Order: sequence, then structure tokens, then C-alpha cells
Amino acid sequence: MIEVKELKKIYNGSVPTKALDGVSFNVQEGEFVAIMGPSGSGKSTLMHIMGYLDRPSSGVYKFKGKSIDDLSDDELARVRNKQIGFIFQSFNLLPRTTVLENVRLPLTYAGLSSDKEDQMIKEALESVGLSHRINYLSNQLSGGEQQRVAIARAIINHPSLIFADEPTGNLDSKSGQQIMDILQKLNDQGHTIILVTHETYTSEMAKRIIQFKDGKIVSDKLVDHRRLAKDGFMK
Repeated sequence: MIEVKELKKIYNGSVPTKALDGVSFNVQEGEFVAIMGPSGSGKSTLMHIMGYLDRPSSGVYKFKGKSIDDLSDDELARVRNKQIGFIFQSFNLLPRTTVLENVRLPLTYAGLSSDKEDQMIKEALESVGLSHRINYLSNQLSGGEQQRVAIARAIINHPSLIFADEPTGNLDSKSGQQIMDILQKLNDQGHTIILVTHETYTSEMAKRIIQFKDGKIVSDKLVDHRRLAKDGFMK
């Protein structure tokens, strides 16, 4: 599904900063990969490029066989909307807007009937256990509930690839456990998931861990004893 080869990203400020320095790896369909490393290691820059939110300075990035260099900005936007779901640490919900309308956002230009949209929204919210909150405003929800709304929004178009950038970073351990349990279930259903995290414990809930440091991969290994979120968090 994903091919990354000699990927580099340089930010040209007063002092050029090499955020990614020759990164190479592949991701197969159905994998659950944790990208792990300290702040400034390059993991979020990598996610932005892989999610078509940014372009590399050099190197190859292919998603489903198509190179990022061969797609216009409009084409990138269409792929982002239809095939990729995003979950962020800060939730990125519209405040003072209902759960229904937040989840509806990716469907804005889909050209579907209102009934079809409502059905898709209902199914997405049911999958994260939030059907009873559909008419609540987003700022009336707890942090864990807001992140579950963000997951419903991310999966509304049935994307093949889901990026989760520090999805438990603003949550208590119980809410974080619920979020990781949902992600593990989505992976079991066939979604490819790439998790960005700095937490060792959270990364061990994936099936593979790619460790970053100073813009380079320092290790890439399968998880021997995968942790299941339903068994609880340990701090």
C-alpha cells in the first residue's frame, strides 16, 4: 500500500533543518504500524507527507502505486478525502457545532442524498459508541468523547488508511484505553493504521514499531507480545 524510499524533508529557515534524512520502508495493506520517537525526531513530518498534507524535498512516496509527485494539489485533496482518515491529538472538531455536523464534514462534496449521509453518520457514530450524543455540541463532550467523534469523522468515507497522531495525548488513561481499543478493532476490520506516538506502552498496541531519531529510522521491528487495549493501560 505504501512505499517510502530515501525520503528527505528540509525546512529552509535561517538555518536549514533536516526533518527527514533518507527514510525508507514499506507498509502492507492491513498493517498496524506505530511510528515512535521523541519530539523533533521527524515522525509528524513523515505523517504529514504520507497523509498528503505536505510534500517531500526529495525521495519517493507512493500510495497505492501512485507517486505524490504525479498528483496535483486538487488530486491530493481528493485522495485525502476519500481514502485517508486523520485523527489528531487536539481532536480538531468545530466548536459550538453538533456531533452530527462535525462527522458530516468529509461528506460535504460527496454529492450524496441527505438520507444516505444521515445513514453513514449514524453507522460511524454507532461504531464508536456515540449514537446518543449525535445532537450534542462538540464542546459539551468530554475529551474522550471528542476523540471518538474525531474517529467517526475519520472513518465516515470508509478510508483504507487511517493516521492517528498522538490520539491519546490529551486523554486520561481510561479514555486513552477506549481510543486504542477502537483503533485495534478498526485494524481487525481491515483498516491500515499508522499511529504516531512517543509512548512505548501505546506503541506496543500496534503490530509493528518503527523507531525514529533525528530524522532517521533507528529500528523497525514486529511487536512480539502485542498489548490489547481492552486489558487496560499500565503507567
